[in-house]
Amino acid sequence: MAWNEYLQPDLNLQSSILSLTPDIIKQHQLKGLVLDVDETLVPTKTTSASPELREWVKSISDTTKLWLVSNNLSDVRIGGIARSLDLPYILGAVKPSVRKLRQAVTAMDLPVAQIAMVGDRLFTDVIAGNRLGMFTILVDPMLDPGEAVRSYPVRNFEVLVSKFLGATIVAKQKATK
Repeated sequence: MAWNEYLQPDLNLQSSILSLTPDIIKQHQLKGLVLDVDETLVPTKTTSASPELREWVKSISDTTKLWLVSNNLSDVRIGGIARSLDLPYILGAVKPSVRKLRQAVTAMDLPVAQIAMVGDRLFTDVIAGNRLGMFTILVDPMLDPGEAVRSYPVRNFEVLVSKFLGATIVAKQKATK
């Protein structure tokens, strides 16, 4: 697979993870989601899940297995978020490495094609999911309200490099809500 294909998400929500509905999950025949944490579920400095996120997890987990897989090493922070959501988690994933991502997939006991990697970063989440053969979903980052007014330099840089490498960042498939 060429680099531009590794950078290509299967679905680009162009909004936060909260817009990933059970209908979209069902439309793509997904039974499991591996979720990044930092800026996918919560802003980077946040130590707990928002009420909206807790409600989203509750609505999704009725029909879909969920795991958190983070590059972050802080068990206090990531573990606290995972416990507040009552979800299993893995720390220090070093995405785009697939080693710890594979652990979550194995624990879900589902075919890899029925599991999506959901994240806000192309060079970590999307590449790792694509390397493992997962369905990949790119979401907009969850930012602290004070940071939402400024640009998102890391994401902008990733998009620029991705386009240079030939990826369009346009989803391979469209979601219907």
